[in-house]
Amino acid sequence: MVIVEGISDRVAIETLAERRGRDLAADGVAVVPIGGAQRIGAYLAQLRAERPDVAVAGLCDAGEERHFRRGLERAGLGADLHRTAMEELGFFVCVVDLEDELIRAVGAAAVQAVAAEQGDLRAFRTLQQQPAWLGRPVEEQLRRWLGSGGRRKTRYARFLVEALDDARVPRPLAGLLAYV
Repeated sequence: MVIVEGISDRVAIETLAERRGRDLAADGVAVVPIGGAQRIGAYLAQLRAERPDVAVAGLCDAGEERHFRRGLERAGLGADLHRTAMEELGFFVCVVDLEDELIRAVGAAAVQAVAAEQGDLRAFRTLQQQPAWLGRPVEEQLRRWLGSGGRRKTRYARFLVEALDDARVPRPLAGLLAYV
């Protein structure tokens, strides 16, 4: 079981697996969004009570790493965990978050090209003109834009993974898929 914070994480992992010719469900791997990193402890406790032998792995954002670390420790999966130890358990951390990883891997210009293909570039340009975002790095603007506006983050998880060059897959995603 792969535990992730949200639906966009699940979409990105499943899309990358598909690109690599893997059917996670056929491999017996479920990708489960838990609705936020703060739920990891309770989720692992319930999971371990119901299915103590299930193998787990996961993905989280750097800002939520402490929640995942504490949850893993409370579930008895390790003690005094650091990032390398978490990866050995199959838990990978996105720096800053999944969207940041994908923007860096795809490239800001290519992300804007994807937005244009989806008919969303005008909405991005509108954000860029807001006083709070004027003059900020385009990567920051893209992160903010992806995180706003309904289900944009979930929709673009697929689009950006599809736009990835195979040699530039973000380390946390590649590591997680290799682990499972």
